[in-house]
Amino acid sequence: MKPVLLSATLIATLWTSTAFAQNDTAEPIRIGVLHSLSGTMAISETTLKDAMLMLIEQQNAKGGVLGRKLEPVVVDPASDWPLFAEKARELVAGDKVAAVFGCWTSVSRKSVLPVFRELDSILFYPVQYEGEESERNVFYTGAAPNQQAIPAVEYLMDQGVERWVLAGTDYVYPRTTNKILEQFLKDKGVAPEDIMVNYTPFGQSDWQTIVSDIKAFGGAGKKTAVVSTINGDANVPFYKELANQGITADDIPVVAFSVGEEELAGIDTAPLVGHMAAWNYFQSVDAPANYDFIDAWHAYTGKKDRVTNDPMEAHYIGFNMWVKAVEKAGSTDPDKVIDAMVGIEVPNLSGGTAIMGKDHHITKPVMVGEINEDGQFDIVWESEGEIAGDAWSDYLPESAPLIADWTAPVNCGNFNTLTSTCGGAAPVTN
Repeated sequence: MKPVLLSATLIATLWTSTAFAQNDTAEPIRIGVLHSLSGTMAISETTLKDAMLMLIEQQNAKGGVLGRKLEPVVVDPASDWPLFAEKARELVAGDKVAAVFGCWTSVSRKSVLPVFRELDSILFYPVQYEGEESERNVFYTGAAPNQQAIPAVEYLMDQGVERWVLAGTDYVYPRTTNKILEQFLKDKGVAPEDIMVNYTPFGQSDWQTIVSDIKAFGGAGKKTAVVSTINGDANVPFYKELANQGITADDIPVVAFSVGEEELAGIDTAPLVGHMAAWNYFQSVDAPANYDFIDAWHAYTGKKDRVTNDPMEAHYIGFNMWVKAVEKAGSTDPDKVIDAMVGIEVPNLSGGTAIMGKDHHITKPVMVGEINEDGQFDIVWESEGEIAGDAWSDYLPESAPLIADWTAPVNCGNFNTLTSTCGGAAPVTN
């Protein structure tokens, strides 16, 4: 019998088929999903859990990562900030996840930071935040203040606003953001008496007195705006009370940093037409990549009325960056992935490109949108191209000299350029 000679093509095909068959039985790569599915933040975070499950399903349809399937591990920290740390430890130490995508509020992020440092794991954080932080184990795919808060206030100043209500929920993100904004406004010549600052607890439901105070503050003959860092389900009664007291966008416009399409889905938006939000993505973005994402989202959820929003796009960007970094590193080992992440580029949903910087923040466009009667946003202003995130604000004297750079030789999240020290440590010598 003559020996059977196989062509190179057939050999390659057989080898590839065998390899895939072997990889099908390989241990899956576990991905942690750490979002509140109950409590005051469920209104915002539940949809991010669903978005992550969709992204993981899509990646598995492409063959997974490194020939291994991805397996989501979902936990519910229930809007309980200490529970976030407990659940993060459970994901990393117990479930052995390769990375975690999660948190919304800064207090939840602050709660889990020691866990990710201690266990040397990776967190992708998808929501705008106050800056003043850069951690080696965290990748910030939401906006820093220079990518949302500052441009939004500059836009309002261009519209003639002279008096400012800084209204926020009482925790670290609103307080730090408003500290930055208050200094920014004063640097621009705004008098202290033209700035009103107010904080309320999570879940605040009685807004009658506060809105009355805002209305009185806006009646001084100067154009007034509310800059809102109110988070979670407290936004629903806040906007309802504005309407109850007859405050329209023509009277006192509100620009929100934590209200997007998902939050508006639970509100009668008719009285809110003209109020604004500042984000880095809106569902109304006119771009083919966005249309494809929306179609995929509707197909996955089976509901044409399910909206998309900015933190969903941040997870989309962060997840795709993680996939590219793992493929670049050839491993899910956190240290190798962290090193591989800097410089990774992926498309965003508005037709541009997101790049991971040395400070673990990404480049983002900035947009201001006005609420319309359909509960969507009409984009009224957009930055020219993407803006790099700035972890340390130039408007706080103690932060202005600081930079973050997680590459050699600096390898520091709070490097003082005046003293050449990292976080108060001895001067860097290498």
